[in-house]
Amino acid sequence: MFPEDFVRKQVQAFSNKGDWVFDPFCGRGTTIMESLLLGRNAAGSDINPVAFCVSRAKAERPTLAQVTTRIDYLQQNYEKICSDQWERVRSALPPFFRRAFFPTTLRELLFLRSALDWRTDHTDRFIAALVLGSLHGEMDRSSAYFSNQMPRTICLKPDYSLRYWRNKGLFPKKRKVFDMLKLKADYRLKDLPECGNGRVMLVDARHVAAIFRNLRNKVALVVTSPPYLNVTRYEEDQWLRLWFLGGEPRPTYGKISKDDRHEKASNYWEFLKECWSGLAPLLKDSAKIVVRLGAIGIDEAEMTRQLKLSIGAIFSNARFLREPARSEILGRQTKSFLPKSKGCLFEMDYVFALRR
Repeated sequence: MFPEDFVRKQVQAFSNKGDWVFDPFCGRGTTIMESLLLGRNAAGSDINPVAFCVSRAKAERPTLAQVTTRIDYLQQNYEKICSDQWERVRSALPPFFRRAFFPTTLRELLFLRSALDWRTDHTDRFIAALVLGSLHGEMDRSSAYFSNQMPRTICLKPDYSLRYWRNKGLFPKKRKVFDMLKLKADYRLKDLPECGNGRVMLVDARHVAAIFRNLRNKVALVVTSPPYLNVTRYEEDQWLRLWFLGGEPRPTYGKISKDDRHEKASNYWEFLKECWSGLAPLLKDSAKIVVRLGAIGIDEAEMTRQLKLSIGAIFSNARFLREPARSEILGRQTKSFLPKSKGCLFEMDYVFALRR
């Protein structure tokens, strides 16, 4: 995830108030939110429904009163429904779910899964985003998560999780989902500084120009972090959050995008080239592109060379505005759960100035 201060520095350095800032891989919407708070216009895209839900919830925020009223209404409706109905649904789920969540907690989540119109209603989307943020996490460190002990950033495979919980004798704790969501909404929305709304669409980065036609030649700055080469599959890692948004109760592969993870370098750089090409019609002649990038199996020099070639293939006069900066990645959360796992060791930050 982008740290907020990283995005803030880029937006302040390379754009002015009123400019359009764009992120074609907007993830959790940090670029969108920080740009709006700094008085910019902001838009973005992502192909993953989890990213879309969370990013658009930040881009189009309801009021605290709207969210609280809606949660109260949902809670009243849930309490009117015979609990046996949701118990039957709960009992029919794979064993993972019954060990991951306390019975009453899971019944409440199942109700919200069926009731929230996160695709079209901005209040329901915000509530769904709150659920996604708390759906799983480190139970031993915080009571803010609904699940048994899990990483908060990714959801491990069902069989591995069950073995982990059994070996450590871990059971989920009871969580009152509706009450927790009200507290979370209050924390997120109360005293939030005034700012405009952004635009986020569920679309492949290669096709953004067709969706954001009104932004052609208007974007002054891109701040983004594409999927890293040979690092992770977002569809696989976010399978439980995807389930809450209507997906299958198990990890899936390739249903959202075949480009979710590239293991072959040549395909990866071609993919990025296609993404820059899809983005190009939206950019001003003097636009800047800020890219944070990482990879497994490639060194700093080769990553820099290949990224420059991919951007240069679309913007012939692109140049580095400043020297690329390297930062080490320390303390990956999954090490606590998968001690032998290997991840990305470093990231590189690049700033390009474009001249068509």
